[in-house]
Amino acid sequence: MKYNSTTIWQEVKDYLFITLGLMTYSFALTSFMLPYQITTGGVAGIGSIVYYATGFEVQNTFLLINAALLIVAIKELGLRFCMKTIYAVIMMSICIWAFQRLLEGDDGQLPKVVGDQDFMACVIGACLEGIGLAICFSYNGSTGGTDIIAAIINKYRDISLGRAIMFFDMLIVASCYFVFYDWRRLVFGYATLIISSVTLDYVINRSRQSVQFLIFSMKYNLIADSINETGRGVTILDGKGWYTKENRKVLVVLARKRESVDIFRRIKMIDPNAFVSMSNVVGVYGEGFDKIKIKPKKHAESDNQTKAKELS
Repeated sequence: MKYNSTTIWQEVKDYLFITLGLMTYSFALTSFMLPYQITTGGVAGIGSIVYYATGFEVQNTFLLINAALLIVAIKELGLRFCMKTIYAVIMMSICIWAFQRLLEGDDGQLPKVVGDQDFMACVIGACLEGIGLAICFSYNGSTGGTDIIAAIINKYRDISLGRAIMFFDMLIVASCYFVFYDWRRLVFGYATLIISSVTLDYVINRSRQSVQFLIFSMKYNLIADSINETGRGVTILDGKGWYTKENRKVLVVLARKRESVDIFRRIKMIDPNAFVSMSNVVGVYGEGFDKIKIKPKKHAESDNQTKAKELS
């Protein structure tokens, strides 16, 4: 693979945002989860349970378990797959350690930042965890742990990553009952899983949301050139106004929602009287947008070959 300045900057940008996501997750864990004895999913959840039961610090358990998983992952999935995961595991261990040292009081205990409001701590902590994970995943990062296990299982079995991760997370949260023997802790743990998952999906989908523009203007060529400067493609369709009976050119543009303000600004600068329709799009797949991740069925190719033979 050839590296140029754009590729290098993209990699640096990925690592910077992954670090931000890990810091957000670590802050949520040490500020809202550990002081209130709320168990979360993943290896961080296992580390929390060990911490509640023995006092052995979370980052140590997190690092040890992930080190073992990474050895297996490198063998099964390759070093390239694991590079950002290795970075994330080391950085998250450092972040958890740093926040614990920064926040703990003179008695060595983490303070309860929202008093005795356990449920409030659960909601705030879960939302921050979801945001942190969303930032990591949006920039091709991973926190290791159950992500690694799920990826290995997915390689050999037709089980989705989401289902595998959810199964392990539910099992981890359920195991906290054998430490506290308190159903409230179990409820808080599952509430954390649900809230963090919803937050994760919301943040990721929000950042990936796309819009479609239909632009009607006599200065369509100038508008198309201006939009092309943003890196977005423009398709020109032939249309006809039924009221005026005149032929018109219609511009079709697909873009990220965050780019819509810039596109509107460009249209207004060129033709303030342009007629513009913008609508949300459920999914856009292709160059510049999301990739199609559905695996083709194995028998589809053989079916097509059979049909081709029949036609010939």
